[in-house]
Amino acid sequence: MRIIRPRHSRLAPRQWMYRNAWKPITAAVAVGGPAYVYYTSRSDRQEIFNLPVKVKGADGRPEMTTRAIPLLPIEQLVARIRERAIENTHSPPGGPIWKFTTAALASNDPIEDANAHQVIQRDESDPSAPGDYLFFAVMDGHGGRDTSQLLSRVLIKAVALELSNLVTDPNAQPSAGIMQKLSSLMRASPSQKAQAALDTHPLRVSRAIESAFTKLDTELISAPIQILANNLDAEARKNKVIPDLSQHPLALTSMLPAISGSCALMAVFDTAHKDLYVACTGDSRAVAGVWEKTADGKGQWRVEVLSEDQTGRNPNELKRLQSEHPKDEADYVVRQGRILGGLEPSRAFGDARYKWPRAVQNTLSQAFLVGNGRPLRPPPTLFKTPPYVIARPVVTHRKFDFPTDTETDAPGAPRFLVLATDGLWDELSSEDVVSLVGGHLAGLKGTIPKSDLPTLVPTSAGYLGIDGKTKRKEDASGSWAFADDNVSAHLIRNAFGGGNETRLRQLLSIPAPYSRRYRDDITVTVVMWEDGKEDAAKVTTIKSKL
Repeated sequence: MRIIRPRHSRLAPRQWMYRNAWKPITAAVAVGGPAYVYYTSRSDRQEIFNLPVKVKGADGRPEMTTRAIPLLPIEQLVARIRERAIENTHSPPGGPIWKFTTAALASNDPIEDANAHQVIQRDESDPSAPGDYLFFAVMDGHGGRDTSQLLSRVLIKAVALELSNLVTDPNAQPSAGIMQKLSSLMRASPSQKAQAALDTHPLRVSRAIESAFTKLDTELISAPIQILANNLDAEARKNKVIPDLSQHPLALTSMLPAISGSCALMAVFDTAHKDLYVACTGDSRAVAGVWEKTADGKGQWRVEVLSEDQTGRNPNELKRLQSEHPKDEADYVVRQGRILGGLEPSRAFGDARYKWPRAVQNTLSQAFLVGNGRPLRPPPTLFKTPPYVIARPVVTHRKFDFPTDTETDAPGAPRFLVLATDGLWDELSSEDVVSLVGGHLAGLKGTIPKSDLPTLVPTSAGYLGIDGKTKRKEDASGSWAFADDNVSAHLIRNAFGGGNETRLRQLLSIPAPYSRRYRDDITVTVVMWEDGKEDAAKVTTIKSKL
């Protein structure tokens, strides 16, 4: 039976290592031996298992104990996997059919992930019409959900606004902050919104997306500083007195999104010019499945990774970080794959503890947080020359195509793109994900041995990117489950056991906050497109079936 192992935390290194094994609850524990998980199945009472957990001891120090955890029914857990699952279809007149699904599963309570999507339809006055812009984004929050929730509301609009500036005046420098301009964009008429992104030069578009990410983060972490500056009178400035702004209406609204953090991954499809842009800040990942012919006529899916995991384990990120800080910090700017030994992603929105100078952190904490009983944690011990974390994304550009009857042996065969937060990639490889989506599209049903899937769904390796994750032990045994109509929910189920129902129940029965040591929040968006000859435009939303 597969062992359940604790996973790494996003915010701090793992301090304990366990060997966990499922054994009868009546088994004895050897004195001085490792901590074990125990499992029992009793017909006369609810199934339970004992889980080693970390708690605060009487002296305030962490210590290990066990908790009895109810083993939840599979029906309840499947309903949880599908609870946030939605499916959308967008069929513009005479254009391709777009299908996109999203599902999310919480480990934190509340979930710290977020997601967003938006379809911007070109109006008739657009010289590039017909065609649409499709935006998809997943956000992986850490240290709270404030940053990811804010990004889910404004990040797509910020990118659309920056692209719009390229059209109106490519050399213009906006005088107002991006947050102010966003409010006007949100109130814009549909025809104005349709003009949000018209530029067709890939390099300029990529730079505009990069600029939107960077400007938005600057606004986000500068907001509390601006509020403080606006509330300092002459006397306070003269005497260097920090006012108590803890009850200011924007105190927590501005501080919390700045001090929590979030990775962000965005895909932008320009259907008029068949351009795909992927912007990555952090360690979420974008993986494409590209259908290609084979000599035997059966075809296969080529795995193409369109982003890099931006952590200290990525040699490109390590080199960048070392180049941006003094040479005497080169040995510890990344420790154990983490920034200053603490934060795992090397790029993120928010995370002001890695960006504000120490004096600014102390001042803002005193002004906004101390009075609320929530003082800011001090920066890492090795903190000297901020910023150590940036929000500037790496933007990649690819052309995409729409299949035709002559290109494949299956008319209208879809291509697809998977965007997912790192909780999925902690459990599945890029190759696993492409195979699972390919099998789902092929109509596989039931339980499939893992060893059989490569034969049923052949794949080939394209660009596999740079894996910035802790190396996983591949488990070739076991089976995959093809039981969910929603392909995003399908991936989440298989991340936590698939056809191994016992493992699925064990992992998903662990409640917050203990679950965080064994699995992360997961958000998955899958975008599929195929040639279509629809007569009328339509966008539909379908709630996943329970």
